[in-house]
Formats: sequence, structure tokens, C-alpha cells
Amino acid sequence: MKTRFILCCLILFHSIGLLAENYPYRSDVLWVTEPDHCDWIYHTGEQAKIEVRLYQYGMPQDGIKVNYELADDLMPADSHGSVTLQNGRAFIKAGTMKEPGFRDCRLTAHLQGKTYRHHIKIGFSPEQIRPYTQKPADFEAFWDENIKEASAFPLSYTMSPVKELCTEKVDCYLVKLQLNRKGQAIYGYLFYPKGATSKSCPVVLCPPGAGIKTIKNPLRHAFYAEQGFIRFEFEIHGLNPTWSEEMFQEISRAFNGAENGYLTYGLDRRDNYYMKRVYLACMRCIDFLTSLPEWDGKNVIVQGASQGGALALVTAALDKRVTLCAASHPALSDMAAYRAGQADGYPHFSKIKGMDTPEKRKTMAYYDVINFARQITVPAFLTWGFNDNTCPPTTSYAVYNTLTCPKEALITPVNEHWTSDTTEHAILEWIEKNLQ
Repeated sequence: MKTRFILCCLILFHSIGLLAENYPYRSDVLWVTEPDHCDWIYHTGEQAKIEVRLYQYGMPQDGIKVNYELADDLMPADSHGSVTLQNGRAFIKAGTMKEPGFRDCRLTAHLQGKTYRHHIKIGFSPEQIRPYTQKPADFEAFWDENIKEASAFPLSYTMSPVKELCTEKVDCYLVKLQLNRKGQAIYGYLFYPKGATSKSCPVVLCPPGAGIKTIKNPLRHAFYAEQGFIRFEFEIHGLNPTWSEEMFQEISRAFNGAENGYLTYGLDRRDNYYMKRVYLACMRCIDFLTSLPEWDGKNVIVQGASQGGALALVTAALDKRVTLCAASHPALSDMAAYRAGQADGYPHFSKIKGMDTPEKRKTMAYYDVINFARQITVPAFLTWGFNDNTCPPTTSYAVYNTLTCPKEALITPVNEHWTSDTTEHAILEWIEKNLQ
């Protein structure tokens, strides 16, 4: 296993200050938390200590009381305490863990009548984290049958130029891709290197993060096409991304009983679950991309983050045409782990009323990224942060530790549910390095 660590403890001011969610832009107050292990990782049974610093206007605060609570990843607090800053700093004894996992130190301080919060997670033997989720005996048969049925539908799509998204180096098309005889379809933006010739380009499929929303800032990954890749970034609900933001918000309010409620639809039966169509749509996207005359005939890459990271891993498992997979903090991973008292993957069914039933848990197993990770054979690149409460590090490690394919990880401990521009370019560098 090849793993690279971004060691953030000593460079927070220089590289994180304006970008990280836990260091908000133009904030007068800055938290700095530094574990006594610079990679934020300990062995089980090893005692951890965290240095806490608090700055206002860049000046260390003295005599300020900082309340803290300690908890396992995503779990209720099991320990409370407080420290007082002296010369702008204090130390918290964060304890240890007997089993592999993560501890979360959650901080609160009051300055001039306002409350400021922060948190930091540290890992204990995380390379030994194992998933709770088990694979159903007929997992492969279920998906083989559905893939066979979906692939019987002829490839059908339309492509329309999108002039406002074309640049000097990139051409863009709006694609509507038909999925099945029910008339269901997905939309996406297809980016080409300008002047691409026959059989010259690797293709990249980019599934979206969770939500019913338009494809925001489509040009943010234009550097793929600028480097010679054909990239298809799509949405999963059959909604045209050229519609207004207001229209998407109205649809989302009408469609969702709760945040991203589509992730709960049909969960009582594996054949009725909403995400079955989505997983199969990813394979139809591969049909589309590999039909393009400019495809180089060799390289098929899937790349995404959060829900998109989950879909990238799922597609790499189901579609043998995929040659590389890159996923950031994948969602839909070890979703029933709460049954073992562990952090569960997004959408956190443990927190949604009525979701913890035998029928729903049975369906979850057919859609859990853990079970797809067991089948991936192509090289994979994963990246995730420790401070992520949406797709917690416990589940990212569970996925990574399950992979038996050639794999590499870029671990960025300070990250919450985001990746930096530098990391986004590092993913492309890994892809370029591993092309056939």
C-alpha cells in the first residue's frame, strides 16, 4: 500500500487559512489544533494529547476557557472537560481507543458574547478498521441480471453545443442520454479537447455528489480536457442542468421529504430502490463514452467525490471496461455500521426515522460501496480527510482497507467534506501516471 500524508500541523496559517471550512474566510477568530503525532495517527492503546490554540485578530488569547467533549467518530460524547488558555495555548488529554477507529475532540469557546466551535479527529490504528457490511450470497447474480437487462436497450443520445462553456482549448456539449424503455434519461456536459482527433483521448466519467441540483461551475474541471481527456460530468435525476437554480430548488422541495430524500426511496426492496437506476446509468454512460470516435480505445476512468466517489467505485466494480478509479471521501459506505456502534456512511440511515428495519438493511447491502470495493481489480486512488462528518474517516478507511486492487491514498487530515484545488490536480496527475 502506498500512502501519502499531508502533514498539516505546522502549516495551517499558510495553506489552509482561507480555504478550509474550519478556518473560515475573513474570520476574526482562528482555532489551531495540533496532536502530538504530526500525522494525527496513534496505535490502539496509545495515549493522545492535543494542543489547542485560539487567536483573535492574529493575537493569541489568554485566560479563555475552552470546553471540550470527546467522542468516537459520529457518536455521542462520552467525556467532558475544560482547559484555560495560558499564553494562548492549552493541552487536552484525548485518551486512547482499544479498538481501531477515530476519536473526535469537539471544542467550544466564548469571546465577546459569541460562541466559537471547532473539532479535530485523530485515528487509532485506522489501517486495521474493517467494515461491518457483509456481502449477500447472490450479490453478483443480482447485478449481473440487472446489467444484462439494462444493456439490452439500444444506445440513444443527443448532443448540443454549449457555446458559453467553450473556451480556446475546450469544446462543450450538452448530452441527453436515454437509459431505458421507460423514457428515463440523464443529462450531462461533455468536454472535448478542441480539435481532438480519432482514437486520441482517454475518457473520464464524473458522477455527481448528492442532491437535486444543477451542475455548478461546469468549467472547474476544464483542465482535464485541456490535458487531452474527454470528460463527461452528469446529473442522475433526468433534469436539464441548463434550468435555473430556482427551478431546481422547487423540484428539490417537491421531490424531497427530507434532505436528499431520494436516497431512501424504495429501500424496502432491492429491485425498487432509487439508486438501482443510478448505478446502471453509470454503465450506460460508459457505453456512450466508449462509442465516441475520439476515445483512444484503451483508457476509461471514473472519478468523483462523496456520492460521486461512491458511484465511481460502483462503476469500477460493475463495468470491466473501466481501467482506473479515483474517489474522494466516498458516500454510501458501510451504511449499517451503526449496528456495531461504529460511524455509518452517508446518508446516515441511523439518523433517519423508520430506516432501521430488516428489509431496509437487507437492501442496503446490495448497494453498499463496501461490497463493490471487494470486486474492484483496477488501480484505485482514494483521498479523504479526518474532520469529515458527512463521509467520516472511519468509513473511508473501511473502503480503502477492503480494496485488494493496486491502490494509493492521499490522506489530508485537516479536511472536512471538501478537497482543495491542489488535490483535484493531484488526482489528474495520478490518472496520467497510470494510463495504459
